[in-house]
Amino acid sequence: MTFMAYKEAPFNAIKGQRTNYKMAPSIAVPVAQPRRPAKAANQEQEEEKVLRRRNEELEEELKKSQDREERMRRELERARERLRVAEEAEERLCSQLGELEAEAVDQARQYNNRIVSLMNQLSQAHRLIQPGPTPVPN
Repeated sequence: MTFMAYKEAPFNAIKGQRTNYKMAPSIAVPVAQPRRPAKAANQEQEEEKVLRRRNEELEEELKKSQDREERMRRELERARERLRVAEEAEERLCSQLGELEAEAVDQARQYNNRIVSLMNQLSQAHRLIQPGPTPVPN
């Protein structure tokens, strides 16, 4: 039970002036608290249980979500590492390919020079074998 005090104010709120009234003695007036029926209390307890259960479910879902996020983060790191290794391998292969291309070009030039040399030798041999123009006797 709550008690409320009733006092008369020494200020006239309508006129905005102080009054000469003396304050009346305080009187304690009991105010009855409304009682909650037993059903309402049980219903509140049930609601609290439901909310606690839901809170536990949400906390469990959060933990699972955080675990899943951590797994995905580790998987992403592994994928990044594989990508880094693959990029390094690609750079090595490109370098080796460039070296092989340069070597192939050099070999092709040597082969071409050899062919030209052999053609010149063959041409010279043909000239030696072929009889020259025979002088016509006068």
